[in-house]
Amino acid sequence: MGKTLHPGPQKKAKMPAPEHWVSPIPFGLGKIKPKHIRDTMKIAWDNRDNIGYATNIITKGVCDGCALGVSGLYDQTLEGPHVCTTRMNVLRLNTMPAIKPEILHADIDELRKYDSTELRKLGRIPYPMIRRKGERKFSRINWDDAMDLIADKMKKMNPKQYSFYLTARGITNESYYVAAKVARFLGTNHIDNASRICHAPSKTALKRSIGVGASTSNYLDWIGTDVLLFWGSVASNSSPVSSKYMLEAKKKGTKIIVVNPYREPAMDKYWIPSNPESALFGTKIADDFYQVNIGGDIAFMHGIMKHWFTMEEKAYGSAINHEYVKEHVNGYEELKSAVQEQSWEEIIESSGVSKERIIELAELLANSKNAVYAWALGLTMHSFATDNISQVANLALLRGHLGREHAGLMPFRGHSSVQGSGEMGADPFVLPGGGWDAKTVERMEKLWAFELPKWQGDIVGVTLENIVLPEDHERKVKLYYLSGGNFLETMPDPDFIEYALSELEIRVHQDIILNTSTLVDAKEAVIILPAKTRYEQEDGGTSTSTERMVYFSPEIPGNKNKIEEARAEWKIYIDLAKRVKPKTAHLVDFADGFAIREEIAKANPDYEGIQHLKKQGDVFQWGGAWLCEDGICPTPDGRATLIPVEIPDLNKKPEQFIITSRRGKQFNSMVYKEVDPLNGAGRYDVLMSPVDGQKLSIAEGEGIVVYNGFGVFQGTAKFVDIAPGNLEVHFPEGNFLLPRGRYEKFAGIPDYNITVYVEKAERYNARKDTQYLEKPIEDLETEVS
Repeated sequence: MGKTLHPGPQKKAKMPAPEHWVSPIPFGLGKIKPKHIRDTMKIAWDNRDNIGYATNIITKGVCDGCALGVSGLYDQTLEGPHVCTTRMNVLRLNTMPAIKPEILHADIDELRKYDSTELRKLGRIPYPMIRRKGERKFSRINWDDAMDLIADKMKKMNPKQYSFYLTARGITNESYYVAAKVARFLGTNHIDNASRICHAPSKTALKRSIGVGASTSNYLDWIGTDVLLFWGSVASNSSPVSSKYMLEAKKKGTKIIVVNPYREPAMDKYWIPSNPESALFGTKIADDFYQVNIGGDIAFMHGIMKHWFTMEEKAYGSAINHEYVKEHVNGYEELKSAVQEQSWEEIIESSGVSKERIIELAELLANSKNAVYAWALGLTMHSFATDNISQVANLALLRGHLGREHAGLMPFRGHSSVQGSGEMGADPFVLPGGGWDAKTVERMEKLWAFELPKWQGDIVGVTLENIVLPEDHERKVKLYYLSGGNFLETMPDPDFIEYALSELEIRVHQDIILNTSTLVDAKEAVIILPAKTRYEQEDGGTSTSTERMVYFSPEIPGNKNKIEEARAEWKIYIDLAKRVKPKTAHLVDFADGFAIREEIAKANPDYEGIQHLKKQGDVFQWGGAWLCEDGICPTPDGRATLIPVEIPDLNKKPEQFIITSRRGKQFNSMVYKEVDPLNGAGRYDVLMSPVDGQKLSIAEGEGIVVYNGFGVFQGTAKFVDIAPGNLEVHFPEGNFLLPRGRYEKFAGIPDYNITVYVEKAERYNARKDTQYLEKPIEDLETEVS
């Protein structure tokens, strides 16, 4: 049987549904909520100097914001136009003029007074720049001199001593592919991308469970499924357009369940700006919240499965889809015995959810013919993230909720085309269209016509740690080449990150804007290269959405604020290759963007069809509408595997809390508002349960200190509806509490959750000198200033 193809956008329900309204008061007046219309007017005003070009980006380009894959004003899910705030917020990055020279070439300490938000607003990087050791200012440099300097350095180095990193900021599949190819051509496997710090465990877990690391279903499958389950995801905040699909799903009778420690306001009540009914009256999104402890998800899922096995004892087939399991799934008995060994006491204690509530959800899923399981960073940013997601896959497999309409597994991606980063090979563990196995290596060596380096490359966190290795160590990273990204604001232990970045001999920032990490010193030189945006890339570019849609975004002419010296990211990588290895660089050269897409189609068989994308609106979906269709998975035996795991021990003492990070009004680490319009929280508010506040005699708005052996966070108590014993702070402000070097064992994502103590600020400060020792940082102590 052939693959079913996506049917394309569907009509919206015409009738209003007052039963889903938040309030009959228009526009949610008097409530804490985003001011979408006002914000849109302000964004239009901010872009007034380039409004024609801004309009063309919105109407002709593929969104460089979230990974929903909005092409122009349309997508593949619902008919009719829509816009969203995430897209509007990042619009100015593409339309703004260059930074004024008097600011750009000011003393470095003057530039360091700006935070990343202020730096972003200064404008775009106008031309290549350099700041050598001891210099107080950036000076202009021409492209040839900049590239020669980088290439000459690389020629003298062991390829294990330089590293590449690509962020998810609007980068196209073409740039990921060329970077992956050039890195291997230059002899290094140290290449990584932004999915390492968001969804890498999703890919790893799904490959292990079902043989393929991508969403098996579409957004269309939400609309009319029995249950849409969001796990550790604030979809309406990270991808506001998705709230439109949620409203349509509710109108078709879908129950929306959210599993999250915090009853996120955006998943509770939301005003969808592109839907007139919702913009006026709001939409009650979630039908129910299960407020699980941070790190308690595995226990919670085991509770669901444990109850299913109990149901099975009473009535065979009442919870498990035996036909599906027998035909398509391995490991049933092993999983069953592992889950049954766990006691309800353990499950309740770890999950923080009562047995009655767990049974309630277990029975809802057991009685649901269809369910779509979507998750995001609440499941992925843990030291046991792959195991978390394997358990979600277990739930879907036991019920047969896979490979057909209205059923499936969906890692909910945040960034446009981050899905494509690994599929193009910009990852130390993979090559285009496969892993790092002998067969794929042989296939790619044949296609690329050069030998690949055979040693294992390191993930981004490890390459950063390797900067401080002894001088003679063969893996001491001395040069870091960054396409976007700001490790100071995305990685744990920012103090160490700043120190490590300053210990590099050469640091290259290929970007459209400055950020705080571009201002850190280096031992020899910091080189800044101005990149083009995706809308300026010659011959257009492609991006891959959460649902595996590969969209073509055309080159959009008419930028009044054009940066004359900016270059397409993929062209810069080829230029570098030509300078480092001029004799053989023809092997990585491409005449144009179309030639890259021709080769991608050969390199990754899933992308057969990308070579035909040539004009605005062109799109195809790799893998068809559903992966694992008819239960047949792309594994050696065609079957999926159930993965039994233990309930993790978080080593939390009774007086401690578990803390995790959340996003406010921001896009990754780019903050757009100091106060979150969804809950009124400031950047230094600590979200906590009023129950915990009462226990510690802390009043709302009181100064508190959150600390552990790694760092200290001074903030203000904000009481919210969160599971007691759990705290949330904003990312990246709270990253000082996170230790470096703690990685998930399968996918290498840093652990963004940690145990902490909380005290009133006055009490903590009074006792600090006698009872609390600041952590010594060994690396810093050996430095003599």
